[in-house]
Amino acid sequence: MPSSTETNNEKQTTKNDLPAYTRAQLALRNGQDRDDIWVAYQGLIYDVTRSRLWKRGNHYEHWAGQDLTAELERDAPHTIHVLDKFTVVGHLV
Repeated sequence: MPSSTETNNEKQTTKNDLPAYTRAQLALRNGQDRDDIWVAYQGLIYDVTRSRLWKRGNHYEHWAGQDLTAELERDAPHTIHVLDKFTVVGHLV
């Protein structure tokens, strides 16, 4: 049984266990075209739909439906562990 401190990332053994999505498919989950709000970071796609901070498809200057790897590594005031509370729904190809 997983410990209560295990993150979503640790539950997924490899990217191959996850569905693959293209950048075009990710772009549709921007909070505007569909109800789903997803962002990618380091090849993994996170579902941030339930986050009140992403309700309109953006979070400060960051937009959903995109790979935010470069932006988060450069500009985020928090650590990447903020993504641990979101479900990993796929990987970016």
